[in-house]
Amino acid sequence: MTQSSPIVTMKEISISFPGVKALDHVSFRLFPGEVHTLMGENGAGKSTLIKALTGVYQIDEGSVRIGDDVVRLNGPADAQDAGISTVYQEVNLCTNLTIGENVMLGHEVRSLLGINWNATHEAASQNLAKLGLGHLNPRAPLSSISIAMQQLVAISRSMVTETKVLILDEPTSSLDSVEVAQLFSVVRSLRDQGVAILFVSHFLDQVYEISDRLTVLRNGTFVGEYLVDELSRSELIGKMIGKDLDALKSLDKHGAQSRGEFTGEPVYSAEGLAKKGSITPTNLDLHAGEIVGVAGLLGSGRTELARLVYGADKPEDGTVKIHGKSASVHTPSAALNHKIAFSSENRRDEGIIRDLSVRENLILAVQAKRGWSKPLSRRESDEIVEKYMTQLNVRPNDPNRPIKNLSGGNQQKVLLGRWLATEPEILVLDEPTRGIDVGAKAEIQERVIELAAEGVSIVFISSELEEVVRLSDRIVVMKDHRKIAEMHNDADVTPESIVATIAQESPNADSLEAESAVETLTKEKSNE
Repeated sequence: MTQSSPIVTMKEISISFPGVKALDHVSFRLFPGEVHTLMGENGAGKSTLIKALTGVYQIDEGSVRIGDDVVRLNGPADAQDAGISTVYQEVNLCTNLTIGENVMLGHEVRSLLGINWNATHEAASQNLAKLGLGHLNPRAPLSSISIAMQQLVAISRSMVTETKVLILDEPTSSLDSVEVAQLFSVVRSLRDQGVAILFVSHFLDQVYEISDRLTVLRNGTFVGEYLVDELSRSELIGKMIGKDLDALKSLDKHGAQSRGEFTGEPVYSAEGLAKKGSITPTNLDLHAGEIVGVAGLLGSGRTELARLVYGADKPEDGTVKIHGKSASVHTPSAALNHKIAFSSENRRDEGIIRDLSVRENLILAVQAKRGWSKPLSRRESDEIVEKYMTQLNVRPNDPNRPIKNLSGGNQQKVLLGRWLATEPEILVLDEPTRGIDVGAKAEIQERVIELAAEGVSIVFISSELEEVVRLSDRIVVMKDHRKIAEMHNDADVTPESIVATIAQESPNADSLEAESAVETLTKEKSNE
């Protein structure tokens, strides 16, 4: 890490919105040649601080200094002129263009006759090569490469200009361990070239692997700035949530060690549930009050199983019984009628309605179940909103705020509240804690346990094996779109034993697959 004068100095920054002070006299420093991670719970003010630095939000108080100059950033163009570039969690590229066109977008090589495409693609190739991406064909469609490579292309695009500061906002959320390693190699290369990198992530293992320095925010205030080597993970979490780790420790392995096995007639029973190209014939039983975890690596068929249970995808084979009676669950509306609710892993596209308010998002499923010809009364709406915003600690407590203005963790709470409002007997949760901070994660996990205690049958899907083991009574293990194991969650079940099951299930499973599984487990532990 290079010690010199800061390239960015934000001093006593305050920003207010109607009804809330998003930042309250927050200070922040960023040095050339360092990776500096911004930490805090969802809603702590991280995004607001970044948007102040990139000119999206105007500051109410305080000052921003870039190098030796105090600047007033009136928009993203001002930030770019000051040498600040941002790569967001959701890759903001044009998949209908080539790789080279994306890299050089807005900076194409021009001549008297217009854009010189040969020269533009050559310039793109040179810029890609600087980041070790010279093997990419700049004329190939962007859609032909993986999301991980698209992230690297986005970084390459940001470096076309004279970038002094690179902001990476949750860049690893959709990447596997090999792709993360490739991204971090590029990040370290840029850092060594003197670029100041502001990194935002909820994955603690990754934060400690790549960061030189940390700044912690809590509830819109500055908690402190720390060298990574001087702050333990437990201390970091304590500073983020403003309390000790008792809330997390209280969630130690909830499963069947303490609750025993579930017997009797299942609430839901599927036999031979299947869909070509999605899931091979699978049996699944769910008992009242039972949490059934679904474990497996990315692409194993976890989500496909969830969608078949809920009827989001129509099964091509198999039978379903609910409370011992044959049932047809081929559509989401049929599922709701059978008191089955499903929260998708794709929060942005299949969950929240961004331009609607928190209130409108919360009541959406109840209104759909009732039918649009019978609108909820204001009293009914108020009761639902007050109940679930209070139970789930949605912040800020403003039901009329557009949900797009809430943090990811609070959006996830609203989605959970939406489905709880339908009073489900079966609740299918697909990655309910992905991409949210440790405090919100603990709150959602606690609520899942409470729901099971109230008799709700829960299917809990997570990439984090520690989380699956902690919460589940029984665990279904998926691989290659089929169920390969089902285990009662006793003292012998650990994340390592699940990985071993996945890697060794096939007699032909090679060491590369086992190594990949172990690497994935290492990543998946990072939010704990």
